[in-house]
Amino acid sequence: MHLNELETTENLQEVEEAWLALEKSILYYQGRPVGTVAAYDASVEALNYDQCFVRDFVSSALIFLIKGRTDIVRNFLEETLKLQPKEKALDAYKPGRGLIPASFKVVSENGQEYLEADFGEHAIARVTPVDSCLWWIILLRAYIVATDDFSLAYQPEFQNGIRLIMEICLANRFDMYPTLLVPDGACMIDRRMGIYGHPLELQVLFYTALRASRELLICQGNSDIVEAIDNRLPLLCAHIRQHYWIDINRLNAIYRFKSEEYGKAAVNLFNIYVDSVPYYELDKWLPKKGGYLAGNVGPSQLDTRFFSLGNLMAIISDLATEEQSQAIMTLIEERWDDLVGDMPMKICFPALEHEEYRIVTGCDPKNIPWSYHNAGSWPVLMWMLAAAAVKTNRTSLAQKAIEIAQGRLSTDEWPEYYDGKKGRLIGKQARKYQTWTITGFLLAKELMANPTYLPLISFGKLPAEQVSRACEFEIASVDPYIPR
Repeated sequence: MHLNELETTENLQEVEEAWLALEKSILYYQGRPVGTVAAYDASVEALNYDQCFVRDFVSSALIFLIKGRTDIVRNFLEETLKLQPKEKALDAYKPGRGLIPASFKVVSENGQEYLEADFGEHAIARVTPVDSCLWWIILLRAYIVATDDFSLAYQPEFQNGIRLIMEICLANRFDMYPTLLVPDGACMIDRRMGIYGHPLELQVLFYTALRASRELLICQGNSDIVEAIDNRLPLLCAHIRQHYWIDINRLNAIYRFKSEEYGKAAVNLFNIYVDSVPYYELDKWLPKKGGYLAGNVGPSQLDTRFFSLGNLMAIISDLATEEQSQAIMTLIEERWDDLVGDMPMKICFPALEHEEYRIVTGCDPKNIPWSYHNAGSWPVLMWMLAAAAVKTNRTSLAQKAIEIAQGRLSTDEWPEYYDGKKGRLIGKQARKYQTWTITGFLLAKELMANPTYLPLISFGKLPAEQVSRACEFEIASVDPYIPR
């Protein structure tokens, strides 16, 4: 039975209220809808919440595509592409060529309107929006899948825009991994949370954007980029599946790692020191059949926190294997109180606390333990949970999460995030009528009611033999605990 067959009058009123709130959030430029504002909360100063954020708009855009309102998404894609710098700039304080802004706003002067982009130069701590480029490509592909309007992506300016983004991602670099090296705060977690290096969220978005770009780049002049994507994709896929994966068997293998190994025969490739991993907490927390992708892997670094967006998008994009996808959903089911609780769902788990919180976050007053990005609960993640549940045929989990949220979000006036270990408190500094809270709820219900919408953001499997040949030195060759 579909979720929409179980609706009560009260629930239908909540959905209707959500649609009305979404309509109010639509941003207009020169008479055309071009996006949605981050929050329509008139009770507090707008700051940058009156802008359209690229990452925030994705859930709005998917809802609009599902409802046939494709013009808003097309306008958004066209206008944000115009904001992309096209020329090389040696000025360190100017955005690099190919970047898509984190956000934009409509400015009116002397009767004229123009769009003002923010590439992070106005943001708190001046963080660079690495993920906006990747979400932009993912959304472009979703538009093409929804409309069959390949002509948009094949326009020279769009082909060039995709190419410029790929040039940033695939550039020569000071790195030896197929993953993307990024600074702290460059994604949804846009404050200092110790996710610098190769955080899972950006690796999964990078993988998804590579696959989308591979479908959309058709111009002959882009053959070098296509070749680079073909080289990178299987390496990246194998790397994440092998080195980021944690389950009880893998934990046993890591527990017995030797350190300071040298040469190609090394098993502990990243020189992880045993005492840096919280084995006993993980041993208690990991269910026998559950597992997940670690938050970060790098030199002497294994971040064992569970990050929801990265794990859910790994399922949706087919980066995780079928076995891994089922194990992630089993973990969520078995550790429901920790990861979902009373408001879907935790952005990460566990929270940084005590001295670790003070050192890693810099005593960030907004990121106190169990708040905001430090293990706060974000309703927008409901749509990804629903998509992952549909993908793995575990829809009862998404239905349960939606039912939990359904009774509260409207009453609480659609807050940005929730605080507390179980998500019972409205976020201390959360905005009300947060657009992606509204659309996360609506999109989750739409995906459950009609799973045929999943291809908007999902892919097929990469050829298994291509992935299996990917790594020049595979830890799997000496470690029997890594799932194939």
